[in-house]
Amino acid sequence: MAKITIIGAGSVVFSNRLITDILSYPELAETTFSLTDINEDRLRTAEKMAIKLVEQIGSKAKVEATLNRKEALTGSNYVLNLIQVGMHESTVIDFEVPKKYGLKQTIADTLGVGGVFRALRTIPVLLDICHDMEEVCPNALLLNYTNPMAMLMHAVSKVSPIKSIGLCHSVQNTADDLASYLNIPVEELEYKVAGINHMAWFLELKRNGTDLYPELFQAMGKEEVFNKDKVRFEMMRRLNYFVTESSEHMSEYTPYFIKHDNLIKQFDIPIDEYVRRSEVNLERFEEIKKKIDNGESFPVGKSHEYGAPIIHSIETGTNLVVWGNVPNTNLITNLPNNSCVEVPCLVNKSGIQPCHIGDLPPQLAAMNMTNINVQQLTVEAVLTGNVDYVYQAVMMDPHTSSVLSLEEIWAMTSELLETHKDYLPEFTSGKNLNKIVIVGQK
Repeated sequence: MAKITIIGAGSVVFSNRLITDILSYPELAETTFSLTDINEDRLRTAEKMAIKLVEQIGSKAKVEATLNRKEALTGSNYVLNLIQVGMHESTVIDFEVPKKYGLKQTIADTLGVGGVFRALRTIPVLLDICHDMEEVCPNALLLNYTNPMAMLMHAVSKVSPIKSIGLCHSVQNTADDLASYLNIPVEELEYKVAGINHMAWFLELKRNGTDLYPELFQAMGKEEVFNKDKVRFEMMRRLNYFVTESSEHMSEYTPYFIKHDNLIKQFDIPIDEYVRRSEVNLERFEEIKKKIDNGESFPVGKSHEYGAPIIHSIETGTNLVVWGNVPNTNLITNLPNNSCVEVPCLVNKSGIQPCHIGDLPPQLAAMNMTNINVQQLTVEAVLTGNVDYVYQAVMMDPHTSSVLSLEEIWAMTSELLETHKDYLPEFTSGKNLNKIVIVGQK
């Protein structure tokens, strides 16, 4: 049966969810889970949790755990990537340094200066994982859950032949949101979604073949509905289409919402939201450790993450459609080829088969391009080691450039490079270091 390696298994809440999903399929009951992490305490906690889940469900699955990543990967069929390079401490830096310059953020894991620096820390590690896979499990499928999704998957597609797909839950979550705003069962929604990760668009929204957008615009006119999702409804008002991901995410992908305190208040934008979530995640890890020590059971409800259904479909040949992040091989014809796009994908015995979309409405492609510009420059920075591209990626960011001057952007970026230097050796030594020091003296 399949061997599934989970890298970053110490992300125990998400590991719990994915293992439970996989074991919900009888055909996957004899799976071997190979867990690995760089933190031994987290790894052993994940191991105990996985063993407990297998016992609860009554599965024949096997659980292995090792600090040796290559050993965990050897012979794998599927690799789930859940890593967070730098953990909570680096997340706090991503927020606190920009705040000194007057730049506020909400999530900072996908775009913006926080997203850029998370990518700079993470891409080299993910590429090392891919190189290990090329050596010990070259036919395995990489299922990436780590953000910033588009930047990571773009880098992988440029460097490694490993089969890969980036997975998110923003399409599923947004479908749930739209169903609630329209007061209809989510199962009755019919939709076509495409764009880029966290900024894909509901190009079609129907029920029994009837366009639901007129009803959605009517619902938006109700204060109690608009107030639940102010930023996304405001963007729909201007662009005519609803976007995936949440209002707190969308607010920092554009130059329109976080540049003035009155706008932040008007649109109920939760500044520093991810820092709070990260603190909660630390607490949940400690809670899980206590549950294990007390011999308590874990909830085993099925989630709507795509990872387990993908594995099941490939193993059994069952047809499935998911939304995945893949290279743009002329799938969206008015976005750059080989940028990372999010499109529907058919999954079965033949693997991942992305679907052709054609042109997006031009205003939506234009909005996507403001994010793609940053993504591509950030990836080039990592692949070339050219620190200039780091500054230029931050300079091109829509939110950052709406708040800070060029001098402020350069000074902030220099400080972040220095503060994160332990994770960014390629940018903080030799010729690059001289550039950073010169900028910092201006």
